[in-house]
Amino acid sequence: MTGLNERIRDSFQDFRHRLAYQDALPQLVSLGVLSGIAASLLIVAFRWLIETPLLIAFDGEVDGFESLSPVARFLLPFGGAVLIGALLSRVAPETRAVSVTHVLERLHKHQGKMPAKNILLQFIGGVVALASGQSVGREGPAIHLGAGVASQLGQYFRLPNNSLRTLIACGSAAGISASFNTPMAGVIFAMEVILMEYTITGFIPVIIASVLGATVTQLVFGSDINFVMAGGETNVLWQLPFMVLAGLVFAAMAALFIRLHLAFFDLHRYSIMLRLTAVGLITGTLAMFVPQIMGTGYDTLSASMSGDLALQLLIAIVAAKLLATAVASGLGMVGGLIGPTLVIGGCLGALLGMLGNALVPGVSGPDFYVVLGMVAMMGAVLNAPLAALVAILELSHNPVIIFPSMLTVVVACLGVQQLFGYQGIFAEQLKRRGHDLAADPGRGFLSRVGVRSVMNRSVQRCDANLSLETARELVRTNRLWLVFSGQEGLALMATAELARHLDVIAGAEDSAPQADLNLNDLLSLPVSTLDSLASLHEASVAIKESDAEALLIVEAKAGNAEAAGEVDVAVFGVVIRETISNYYGM
Repeated sequence: MTGLNERIRDSFQDFRHRLAYQDALPQLVSLGVLSGIAASLLIVAFRWLIETPLLIAFDGEVDGFESLSPVARFLLPFGGAVLIGALLSRVAPETRAVSVTHVLERLHKHQGKMPAKNILLQFIGGVVALASGQSVGREGPAIHLGAGVASQLGQYFRLPNNSLRTLIACGSAAGISASFNTPMAGVIFAMEVILMEYTITGFIPVIIASVLGATVTQLVFGSDINFVMAGGETNVLWQLPFMVLAGLVFAAMAALFIRLHLAFFDLHRYSIMLRLTAVGLITGTLAMFVPQIMGTGYDTLSASMSGDLALQLLIAIVAAKLLATAVASGLGMVGGLIGPTLVIGGCLGALLGMLGNALVPGVSGPDFYVVLGMVAMMGAVLNAPLAALVAILELSHNPVIIFPSMLTVVVACLGVQQLFGYQGIFAEQLKRRGHDLAADPGRGFLSRVGVRSVMNRSVQRCDANLSLETARELVRTNRLWLVFSGQEGLALMATAELARHLDVIAGAEDSAPQADLNLNDLLSLPVSTLDSLASLHEASVAIKESDAEALLIVEAKAGNAEAAGEVDVAVFGVVIRETISNYYGM
């Protein structure tokens, strides 16, 4: 049994070591399977806790808030907001960070290590927010939960930090897939918004995780979200000028939403209880007159596609939903933005479809411009045009919509960026927190690689005080580096420096015999230590900040600032400045 345990432990160590390499595809695929299953099961539990009480309350309808009385429509979101505010006020400010922005921040600033407390808060707060009819979506929480549980798996098994990036992408894809039932959109969202890069090694495990997310959610909930269009469009080409104009309108609406959101986002200096009470008051008041803003709003989208909503009601929904969602998301309500942007864009598209038919009767059915609006608004707000296109393709099951949707979403995204200067709502949020995702273009490239895959392993531990014979034996080992206890902690010396010094001693014919050597008297490199689980990007930052010439890659539990003073830590290898510079040039 002991031998079996040792073989298992050695196999796992080899598995973990292999993950440090950029091409560890089989290992990453297994992580994709594991994280996809874990994320989808958690999100199934999340959706079940939200939908079960709503199905009971509304006789089998999840979005049945319109059936409530005006007083109930006020009290439900107000009470839910106050309850969430009371919960959030009892936790530390850093624990309140949730949803997609939190995932991006942890990925780019903390090597993908997501705290368990934030995940638990997201789960509880998301259930309360969505069950109480807040004007938020379930996709943002699902992304956080999926990425969070995947990150926790990686941290539990002490996997290299570069592999946590892939795990978070897998969890995010499974979250989108399990929430929307859109596996392709889950993959594209993870690559376009979370990782912001496309690689074959990243695609395959993410695809597997997304497929598992869709499989599990279909087994439990079925294919429950579908926006079926009445039929194909045959007169698209001569409508192109109007689609371009519509794209500019969607761009202006997306920019207005981002601007309002950021204006409320800047009010975080006030207490969380005060802010969420304001959210409850505003949402409840608007819901008394426009109940369609409550909940996910997918029933409202279906009604707008079938032409069941009057002009005045569509205008009211667009205005109220935009304000309620900007207030809720900006002031810190737990919830996502994808669902609300679809509702706002879809209802605005229905309005533009009515305008087009008024100018030229019989141009297109209402569902055509509803779908265009959903694609354009989601793509422009999130700065994720491809994810929006794929999501709507999967939800509408109509490939005919792709050509006009591509034109409209491109115009909308370009309009938001070039006319209004916004790079997407998540990037703008992070800028407000002092973190610009575009400021370090090499981060993603270096973060894909673990230091274990590039470090020099030709390292020999030794004592600082050596006899001449021991020194000669060290030189004969042909190891490139010597690690010993220096005056201020661990020190690093090239074996060639010791060999040069021995040659000097041997060539000094008139010198007295020397009994021993002290390596502290020879030339050593200024070094710092780095966790063996770190990525090459972390190594680059560590060398710059410490002004060291080399990094000692040490045992994970000792990979901290104090490790340089410890003499008994395991040293796995050495990374020098030239190693990182050469990797940039590969």
